[in-house]
Amino acid sequence: MKALTGENFQGGGRHAVQGVQLVRGKKSVGGWLRPGIPVGVKVDLKGQSMYDFLGTLVEFVLPRLRDFNGVILPPSSSSVNTPSAVSGVVSFGLPAQAIMFFPQIEVNVDAYPRLYGMHIHFITNATGIGAQDKARALVSGFQVPFLRR
Repeated sequence: MKALTGENFQGGGRHAVQGVQLVRGKKSVGGWLRPGIPVGVKVDLKGQSMYDFLGTLVEFVLPRLRDFNGVILPPSSSSVNTPSAVSGVVSFGLPAQAIMFFPQIEVNVDAYPRLYGMHIHFITNATGIGAQDKARALVSGFQVPFLRR
């Protein structure tokens, strides 16, 4: 994540971006996950680093994905009052194979013995009925494709 985003581990700074953060398990799941065990990482991007990441994603990664035609939208018959419909959040995931299409990783892919997929969440300040449509319109302005099935 440090290579993809340019953020340091628990970086901080004047824009209140906290850098790459380690996510730990909160409860026990089966025999393989216990509270306090690292389960992933997260990065909040704002400002120029967000635009740089979004530009790289749209220009280099998404066009090279074979089976990616766009972010799949919920069916038009779905309710407009669900929590996901009244929040201004657009989310989708990328498989592990997509990570190697980022130029920062592609130049030295041998240095990364295992690649993992990622979830990307675009969080806007839109709220209320129609907020998700407003968020999609904003994100589609950055050339992120959407697909209705």
